Amino acid sequence: MNKVDKKIDKIEIKRILKQRFDMDIHNKLCDLPLPNCLKDAYKAAYRIKEAIEKNERVAIVGDYDVDGIISCVIMSEFFTDIGFDFIVKIPNRFKDGYGLNKNIINELDVDLIITVDNGIAAIEAGELCAKKGIDLIITDHHTPLDILPKAFAIINPKQADCEFPDIEICGAQVAWYLIAALKQVCKLNYNMCKFIELLAIAIVADMMELRDLNRVLVRKGIENINKSKRVAFKAIKQYYQKDKFSIDNIGFLIAPLINSAGRMDDASVSYNFLFTKDYDEAQKYLEQIISFNESRKDEEKLLFDESLTQIDDNESCVIAAGKDWHDGVLGIVASRLAKHFNKPAFVFSIHENKLKGSARGVGRIDILTLINKASALLINYGGHKGAAGLCLELENYDKFKKLIQAESAKIPQDCFYDTDEILGILEPDEIDFEMLELLESFEPFGHKNPRPYFVLKNLRVKNKKILGKNNKHLKLILTKEHKTLEALFFNFDSEPNVNDTINVLGSISKNEFRSLVTPQFIIRKISQA
Repeated sequence: MNKVDKKIDKIEIKRILKQRFDMDIHNKLCDLPLPNCLKDAYKAAYRIKEAIEKNERVAIVGDYDVDGIISCVIMSEFFTDIGFDFIVKIPNRFKDGYGLNKNIINELDVDLIITVDNGIAAIEAGELCAKKGIDLIITDHHTPLDILPKAFAIINPKQADCEFPDIEICGAQVAWYLIAALKQVCKLNYNMCKFIELLAIAIVADMMELRDLNRVLVRKGIENINKSKRVAFKAIKQYYQKDKFSIDNIGFLIAPLINSAGRMDDASVSYNFLFTKDYDEAQKYLEQIISFNESRKDEEKLLFDESLTQIDDNESCVIAAGKDWHDGVLGIVASRLAKHFNKPAFVFSIHENKLKGSARGVGRIDILTLINKASALLINYGGHKGAAGLCLELENYDKFKKLIQAESAKIPQDCFYDTDEILGILEPDEIDFEMLELLESFEPFGHKNPRPYFVLKNLRVKNKKILGKNNKHLKLILTKEHKTLEALFFNFDSEPNVNDTINVLGSISKNEFRSLVTPQFIIRKISQA
């Protein structure tokens, strides 16, 4: 019998969820891999130590997403704490493009460049650094190409000869490990735990696997965020009137806010917001960021709606493109389309004769492996299993679409779903505080630890209400055998009538309103019973 068609109880739920972590090796902070697992970590640390001792000019070059911004904050805070001067350069998405390039190098008058969350594909930049006598240290986590850049040191756990465990980590974690090595070679008494709150945000935002060491860091990070004295978090709590942050607040509130500056304007605003120690300054930066985020939402809706007009539901993947679409929201629109259609999604902006795009995977599909099938048609591409960026000539767009559709059609159907998600059938009276506590003990949910979904059958719609500024959300009051359940359907795509009998697929969450905590059901799909 398919597990979706069978009833499940709390004992079985606990057994299934516990199994997800049977292979985890690093279950506590003291179990984490050491910096010497990362190739070149100590080579880089000794070079930075030399730069500190000689008071050389050092630049940190980051990226404009959450992971890149946080990587810059971590490196900057360490240098500030030890009293060392440095330059930070976060490329502007619209003026500079992604990552280290010749224009940035020519702009920087430095002896040493340290990249964070980028650089593994910076072949030309590596050549120029060598020519100009600039030492280059690359810290990155994206998949290396066949040829590596010229660099003094490359710290990337995905290098073939790197001994780091086979667990995908984000750029901020790589930067954190470099600081751990630097702490040792400089013989410093330095608290590495001060950055765990930031690491948790970067891990979740960059869709890393929430198992093993990532799970440990995110769980601890949530604790630390709620005890944090960082003024950025105090400002967010004050503005949104929150007593404390939950794991969902990282993915749905904090990360989108930090991301919005780089998407819509300049990521340095979010960097300054996280880095500042002045509460009034943090509030001013937050006001800017909230404004960027509202603009991002408007642009995202526009592009999502335009994308829908181009998509054939019968095709094996989703591909959409538009002239001068806003580069800053391509990734988030691709992510929404991937979830909406449950297929790999590619969204491109056409600028003259070139297309710049973002891609997102679903289920167990590795989006980077899929893109690699079309590598001969691309100018460049990069990323990781869940998300990637790519660029191609307009003349190759039709060939690319045809090839990717053909390759997506070959992917086995079961790869389009994470089969660990749907655990079985529940009765409404089983959704109680005990169930909430059970599920919370297995948080954080995310990649490789998907949020458990359940099926509820034969529920009567007692009442319904449309919610949200744009009437995008649906609230249902459902009943079965005298048990009443509140359910929410965000961005609903089907609407039952009052007194209809329906089946629902969804997850269980905690509803906290005016200090009253109740379980609620978050609907993913509705079907007629």
